[in-house]
Amino acid sequence: MDGFVLTKSIQSADWGAICYDLLGAIPDNIYRGRIEMGWLRDTFLELENDSTEVERIRYAQAYIFEMIGGYLMPDLSRNLVHLRWLLKLVDFRATGDFSWGSVVLAT
Repeated sequence: MDGFVLTKSIQSADWGAICYDLLGAIPDNIYRGRIEMGWLRDTFLELENDSTEVERIRYAQAYIFEMIGGYLMPDLSRNLVHLRWLLKLVDFRATGDFSWGSVVLAT
């Protein structure tokens, strides 16, 4: 297997600070490390034509985070997404080092 496997779990974190650092906004409510999908949709409506590079990166992270929470790893309620998935989007350049596919066991 090449790269790092995405299995590490986070027990405790300052989720508000993480949201601000990565998305530039802090949700009103964070429920045990989860935020409402509606907050993502309402906060990141549409990217402006004159947006900065930082705004484009944050918008892309929010969009990918919404796809993860809405389609790939949905919460049972389908209304919340865990912020641990946002941590996987910290550095887009590093994602090539992760093992995103199935694990092949070496014998």
